[in-house]
Amino acid sequence: MHCPYFDAARCRSCTLLGQPYTDQLAGKQRHCEDMLAEHTRLSWLPPVASADAGFRNKAKMVVSGTVEQPSLGILDAAGFGVDLSDCPLYPLSLQATFPVLAAFITQARIEPYDLTRRAGELKYLLVTQSPDGELMVRFVLRSQEPVARIRKHLPGLQAALPRLRVASVNLLPEHKAVVEGEREILLTEQETLRMQVNGIDLHLRPQSFFQTNTAVAAALYRQARAWVDEREPASVWDLYCGVGGFALHVARPGRVVTGVETSPEAVVSAETSAREAGLRDVHFHADDATAFALRATPPDLVVVNPPRRGIGPALAGRLEDSTVRHVVYSSCNAESLARDLRAMPSLRPREAQVLDMFPNTTHYEVLVLLERSG
Repeated sequence: MHCPYFDAARCRSCTLLGQPYTDQLAGKQRHCEDMLAEHTRLSWLPPVASADAGFRNKAKMVVSGTVEQPSLGILDAAGFGVDLSDCPLYPLSLQATFPVLAAFITQARIEPYDLTRRAGELKYLLVTQSPDGELMVRFVLRSQEPVARIRKHLPGLQAALPRLRVASVNLLPEHKAVVEGEREILLTEQETLRMQVNGIDLHLRPQSFFQTNTAVAAALYRQARAWVDEREPASVWDLYCGVGGFALHVARPGRVVTGVETSPEAVVSAETSAREAGLRDVHFHADDATAFALRATPPDLVVVNPPRRGIGPALAGRLEDSTVRHVVYSSCNAESLARDLRAMPSLRPREAQVLDMFPNTTHYEVLVLLERSG
């Protein structure tokens, strides 16, 4: 991938961009194998490559500059904006939305937030594009002051972006290093963006998490589904389920699937998808994964997809001491994965696959099938 921002040293977010993509992927495979080297009977599937450009379905754009000349991108080390409106990580269809959104900022007179002065309103624009090209746009604001103007001019934005389906305001009054706050104000009648993956409709609400690389996420779900179906469990937990990607992929008639996620927004999204698909044996709960697992009767198989910190000793201990026969572990951090596996010695890693969810960086996803010994 050629990137003028990288070449000019204006953005170095893609730390591996100077390496050929085949070398990047091979390096990630080696790193993951090294992290799990103690598991000598682990069989590796071929790694899943990604397009090295145009793969991101979501843009988290820092808004800086002025009302008349807003900048959408990142901040440099001095706190000044670097406009990344034509960043090659985004597909051209997503890139095309950024000038329209910049013009909307000017029209609605939304003052960009100035990090150094701690003044202004608009901190981020969060733009998500579905596989069908439909859009969700979220305005992350310091206060509600611009909301009336955003509502007033929203019909014009919808006319300029006819595939805009969901628009909202997120309120982040605090000056801290997070992308969004807790309160969301929906501005459109439609509440969810439909993300079709492997023929399954996943509904994404404004505060729900979804993988940023749709094609690789689809491969991740397909492999997990294949492993689960081969083992024919009667009951499955999907812990840290998000909007229900794994749960909805492994659902089958007569198989009871339970998804658990702390985000109520994500749970509502997952329930919507299950209801529309007519899946009566799939249920979702807004709960802490560990707390749920400690009090509930274990199923035949568990899928876990934790954040970078991993599942932790309490949940690992619960799975180790349970009757669960198989675990499918999806990890974005091989270091925490290796630590969790050591805490579950009775659940032996049998197969694994590296999936390059984040090209041009050191990050990747790895999927591991664990099987209880004995």
